Amino acid sequence: MEFIKGFTYGWMARKGDFEKPEAKDSMRLLKERTNTETAIISLAALQDTAHSTEIDYTGDHMVSDEELEDMISYAQSLGMDVILKPTVNCKDGTWRAHINFFDIDVPCEPKWRDWFKSYTEYQLHYAKIPEATGCTMFIVGCEMVQTERRAKEWRQLVEDVRKVYNGSITYNTDKYQEANVKWWDAVDVISSSGYYPINDWDNQLDRIEKIIKPYNKPFFFAEAGCPSRSNSPYVPNDWGLEGETDMKAQEDFYKVMFEKTSKRDWVQGFGLWDWKAILHSEAEAESNDEYAVFGKPSEKVIKDYYQSVKPDRVLAATE
Repeated sequence: MEFIKGFTYGWMARKGDFEKPEAKDSMRLLKERTNTETAIISLAALQDTAHSTEIDYTGDHMVSDEELEDMISYAQSLGMDVILKPTVNCKDGTWRAHINFFDIDVPCEPKWRDWFKSYTEYQLHYAKIPEATGCTMFIVGCEMVQTERRAKEWRQLVEDVRKVYNGSITYNTDKYQEANVKWWDAVDVISSSGYYPINDWDNQLDRIEKIIKPYNKPFFFAEAGCPSRSNSPYVPNDWGLEGETDMKAQEDFYKVMFEKTSKRDWVQGFGLWDWKAILHSEAEAESNDEYAVFGKPSEKVIKDYYQSVKPDRVLAATE
């Protein structure tokens, strides 16, 4: 697997958003301003609560299939690869990591089999799109910590997706959870979210390397990033952390992350978080304290790093 110079694009985009001229401008700027070569288009279906079994991927909260296919085609016309990442949110605001059901079925209670049935239908619907459009990878789930113990169901899901999509498949586990997934052998690539404290990268990389080494599979951080907010480098996963807008905090995080991971040849790329389909204006960048990097010092750090990574940086064990 070649090094993935990636960025997550379009998170929380709604129906019609990809049809706006600003969305294609955003994709173009993503490539020009950061040297990104892979757009990870991330979708957010909805279920009512963490204990609901029906997943809605047809409402106005989702871009249409037609506009999604058109955006994939546009990114490819720019010379970019595309990875598709359909994930799920809970309407009540509960983080998807808490989606959970009884392991032993109880009458009148929601059940794992019903949730996986709905989730599999959702994944199969979207797996057809990267097959038809030539996407380089498909991510079958993201940070769904409580579901990960259901290895049998996940293995079946991956098997079902392979009947529809012939490219590489990965699952994006959450930070610190790499050892929680016992079915890494079922996917082609191992990935996790790299929201690790700026002062703890060495420890975490040592830990992750030991976990993934026996699988002999490529690894990349399907998400990684930090808000431009004071103290965020120490808890980069906390998007709600209170603090002052701080461009240097975000810039320092990226510098350290790239420095530490560049010494580990098994880290085969990033899907940085995140680049909006509709960007804030560049004039607003100095007051923006979110994960976005457009118009911020971090943008140049990312561009320089992606420019510096040699295209032939490939993990020897996967050649």
